[in-house]
Amino acid sequence: MQDAAAPVRGQAPVTDAPAPATGRRATARGWIRRSWTLLRETGPSRVQFWFIALVIGIASGYAAVGFMLGIELLQTTLYGTDDPHRLHSFAAGLPWWWVLILPCLGGLVVGIILTRFTPDARVRGVAEVIEASAVKEGRVERRAGLASIAASLITLSSGGSSGREGPVVHMCGMIAGWVSNRLNADGITGRDLLGCAVAAGVAASFNAPLAGALFAMEVVLRHFAVHALAPITIAAASGSVISRIHFGDVTEFALPTAGELAFYAELPAFILLGLTSGLIAFALMRSIIWTEDLASAMQDRLRIPALFRPAAAGLLLGALAIFFPHIIGVGYETTSRALSGQLIFHEAVVFAVLKVAAVSITMGGRMGGGVFSPALMVGALSGLAFGLVATAIFPDISGSETLYALAGMGAVAAGVLGAPISTTLIVFELTGDWQTGLAVMVAVSISSALSSKLVDRSFFLTQLERRGIHLAAGPQRYLLATIKVSGVMKSPDHPKAPSEDRIRRAVGDALFVAPGDTLEKAMPLFEKSGADFLAVMRLSDGDTPNVLGVLLHVDALRVFNRALAATAAEEHS
Repeated sequence: MQDAAAPVRGQAPVTDAPAPATGRRATARGWIRRSWTLLRETGPSRVQFWFIALVIGIASGYAAVGFMLGIELLQTTLYGTDDPHRLHSFAAGLPWWWVLILPCLGGLVVGIILTRFTPDARVRGVAEVIEASAVKEGRVERRAGLASIAASLITLSSGGSSGREGPVVHMCGMIAGWVSNRLNADGITGRDLLGCAVAAGVAASFNAPLAGALFAMEVVLRHFAVHALAPITIAAASGSVISRIHFGDVTEFALPTAGELAFYAELPAFILLGLTSGLIAFALMRSIIWTEDLASAMQDRLRIPALFRPAAAGLLLGALAIFFPHIIGVGYETTSRALSGQLIFHEAVVFAVLKVAAVSITMGGRMGGGVFSPALMVGALSGLAFGLVATAIFPDISGSETLYALAGMGAVAAGVLGAPISTTLIVFELTGDWQTGLAVMVAVSISSALSSKLVDRSFFLTQLERRGIHLAAGPQRYLLATIKVSGVMKSPDHPKAPSEDRIRRAVGDALFVAPGDTLEKAMPLFEKSGADFLAVMRLSDGDTPNVLGVLLHVDALRVFNRALAATAAEEHS
């Protein structure tokens, strides 16, 4: 009798094995699935991380390039110019009513976007990325971030007076956060990925790979850990390559001649320029903060909907731009004229004052954009004005006034960012002038030292401090806000918990916290009362105390010390 499984003569044999190609595909899918699971569970190896940094750098570079091209396209469409880099010269010949109404319409669109997609109608920028690095394991907001990018794009294209680096940094931070979520990255890995994305975005924005890498570590990560240097450098280089592919290997500003010190006796003038620049940086930051507070007070008093706040700011900007179109946009045309010495003294002073006012209106009106590019423009203008005076008083020992403009540009920007190292490099890479390092470094260091004493170290950290996020004080302060009581407390029946009577007395003495509170609230209670524990409780609907547990002082100190040790280990690894 023939076996049922045997093949019939003339027919192909029956088999359960897959075809070779199908088997290879299944094997490949299985290998990819296993590799992805292993990557999520154990984290990337060093070589894998470098490859991920390269991919993030390319993506962030294209994001920055796309943002810049979007601004140019919208500016060309709205203003009708064929050269967005000479926007203010072209705008001077437009009908006054169009110059007036365009920023107002742009502000109205910004208001619609922000009130619809953000909970507080605020634009996100560098400050939020720094906060994400410190206390959110490198994750930034996505919904509000996308709205902020759109708002900043419209602001910079329709006549707002701000910079493009803030939106770019936040946009790149969103890319890093998305990758971190896919990899299930821990805090250290998430922060390093964030640094890679920011470095690439800044490098692509300014064609400045060295400055991009140092900006990410100095401003965002706020440490120079060796383990982060290689991937961040790889990302910055890839972002810069993307920029050069699309825009060419050119500097942002072209200087007519290389500036040089006439004599070392001229260095005291740059010390004085550094002091002056520090005060100007402080004035710029305080002006923005004061305008923000004033606008908020007026909005509350007049009960103006948040929707119309950016539109009102745009109307003020349009009225100012009718007479001084130099305030429109990023302002690189005016900055270039200052660096090449094409402005006289009173023009430099007036344009600098008006730019401070315009930036304050833009950011106080919650329109969008960043503060770095305006700081470069204000610094170049104020440095040129200082140089014109200095070279007129001491012509025999003075070099070119454009050297003062270059040093002033770096000094004011460094004071605003609180980043003397990366700002110095950005100035060199933006101009291609590496022969004036001594003068720029002197002015930048003096300005940074002065302005950091007048504010909470930088404009971004001052913004966070005003929101109750104490990053400027260091990890010994802000880490307390990252540790929740619920993760440290013990149950009332724990062997180390105090007696029920002591817990009741603590509640009666108001020595209690809620489980959702952080050690930032608990530690001052410990210090003020001298107690060795706090009750953890919440009130029920009937206002009856519901004791959930206790927070022992020794446990809080142990967890806090562990967090400090982990931070120190990361920063010195």
